[in-house]
Amino acid sequence: MKEIDWANLSFGYMKTDYNVRINFREGAWGELEISSSEQVNLHMAATCLHYGQEAFEGLKAFRGKDGKVRIFRLEENAARLQSTCRGIMMAELPTERFKEAVLKAVKMNERFIPPYESGASLYIRPLLIGTGAQVGVRPSNEYMFLIFVTPVGPYFKGGFAATPYVITRKYDRAAPLGTGIYKIGGNYAASLRASHEAHAAGYSAEFYLDAKEKKYIDECGAANFFGIKDNTYITPLSSSILPSITNKSLMQLAEDMGMKVERRPVAEEELTTFEEAGACGTAAVISPIERIDDPENGHSYVIAKDGKPGPICTKLYNKLRGIQYGDEPDTHGWVTIVE
Repeated sequence: MKEIDWANLSFGYMKTDYNVRINFREGAWGELEISSSEQVNLHMAATCLHYGQEAFEGLKAFRGKDGKVRIFRLEENAARLQSTCRGIMMAELPTERFKEAVLKAVKMNERFIPPYESGASLYIRPLLIGTGAQVGVRPSNEYMFLIFVTPVGPYFKGGFAATPYVITRKYDRAAPLGTGIYKIGGNYAASLRASHEAHAAGYSAEFYLDAKEKKYIDECGAANFFGIKDNTYITPLSSSILPSITNKSLMQLAEDMGMKVERRPVAEEELTTFEEAGACGTAAVISPIERIDDPENGHSYVIAKDGKPGPICTKLYNKLRGIQYGDEPDTHGWVTIVE
């Protein structure tokens, strides 16, 4: 294969050798199949195409200094996928089958796992879609679960650096009690326009306020928000925010560091009080926030006064990355080592 420039990888798709698939038919999950095709053969009336029966996950594998390959919080991703399946009436894949598929996909594409200290990792994308032909609006009776992997560089080109974000009031990503808590493609489709406008205006990403009152910080299009003040890690509590596994991990690490952790509504005006803030998710881990502008309200909340990531964001980021790469002890049992 062509030599990969690990240090300059973008966060994008690169063809790898194999993907794995499991089909659900006649009320049961079948055997795991290995494929080298990048194509999926779908019926034109498949429910994923018409009624949005589609769910996905994102997790990563890392090569450590010791040469071992570690997958971060695999069981949590399986549990979140199961929650999404319950939310949009899809067949749930058991955790053991999810784990089997992830390990197989990683092992079979081991040559694409970036080396230690390259700044890159192997992104793992599980996907579950309704494949049964349906014209009436109802759940499918057949599903396909598949996993492909691709080596990726940092989500943001600048890596771990403080960048500006913008509040959008024109658009809502998800409604309270809607599908915001599930990882489905529709939520991301709903964020594309606001995201495009934010990028065009020079921002890293957009932030949404709660859809009901437009008073509280909800989340970024593809990440959770957290703020730091008075030795406290604060993250919004909302019925429309995706439960981020990275955020959950950071809350635990903040507690381990002796910080208080609060999950509660965060009013927009509270942004003036934070000493540090970040957007967090699998892709970027932590993207420190320099400032959050609210152009429609004429406000700019400057958080990183010197334009650099703060000490607590930096410590949390390094700790989490250290666990992922095996440089820090895995005291919470978050890592699965690929044997």
